[in-house]
Amino acid sequence: MSRPKITIVGAGNVGATAASLLLLKDLADVVLIDVAVGMAKGKALDLMHMRSNEQFVSTVSGTGDYADTAGSDVVVVTAGVPRKPGMTREDLLGVNAGIIKSVLEGVQPASPDAVYLFVTNPLDVMTNLAARISGLPHERVLGMGGVLDTARFTYAIAQETGAAPQEIEALVVGAHGEAMVPLPRLSTVGGTPLDSLLSPDALARVVSNTVQGGASVVELLQTGSAFYAPASSIVRMLEAIVGDTGAVLSTCAFLDGAYGIDGIAMCVPARLGAGGVQGIVELDLDHSERAQLVASAAAIRAQIDAWA
Repeated sequence: MSRPKITIVGAGNVGATAASLLLLKDLADVVLIDVAVGMAKGKALDLMHMRSNEQFVSTVSGTGDYADTAGSDVVVVTAGVPRKPGMTREDLLGVNAGIIKSVLEGVQPASPDAVYLFVTNPLDVMTNLAARISGLPHERVLGMGGVLDTARFTYAIAQETGAAPQEIEALVVGAHGEAMVPLPRLSTVGGTPLDSLLSPDALARVVSNTVQGGASVVELLQTGSAFYAPASSIVRMLEAIVGDTGAVLSTCAFLDGAYGIDGIAMCVPARLGAGGVQGIVELDLDHSERAQLVASAAAIRAQIDAWA
């Protein structure tokens, strides 16, 4: 039986870190592709040099030729201009939309049956535009943001409560950005609802720290954006897809009437497995939560319409 093949488009910090985690987990053979061919090949060689130390079977190769990506089971698209201090995800829209179009023109003919996972910001808009450009079935076009936002929410909860991450069940839906919708009412610590554990002020801090999590990293780094947590979030999704586990993760996935939203991809709980999104899990949201989610969808749709 052949090993799964995963292509990562973009050999920058996010892509290369995701590749290293995939190798350490021995999840799949990896192809790193980048317009900076030397960077892709150099990082791949460096990663292979740790093979004997870490004792993984998987391989990684670097390339600038899309022919080398042929037959991929999953294509992860991280290519794009990273966010800089003072820059919003929306500022990235024009330039990164052009990059996504170019990437699809190269990679899609080589792997027409792959699942496509988008990481490039603004993530929700890029996922929606990619679906339009590619014409791929919606279940095979998804974005990463919700897993990352949920990880940041979990960290903020742990900081406020002192709980271990293993005790926390948390969830963020909506857009990947300031319009995200953390769900304290549906999140728990040791089985106890978060909104019954924390005061309103503490809850507000947790939500604010979650929403501003990415921007805080950008501000501190000064010369780049987050990559460890995004890479880990990518790999968590890849484990579900390649392993066909059916894990339910907050995923930028297309909605066809769920939550009263139609024809747009945004972060909601989705069951992931072979072939991508296997189903949307519809939560029992209250009126306020549902209104926030609908407003988040409207914000994404406005950005898409502005670009189109």
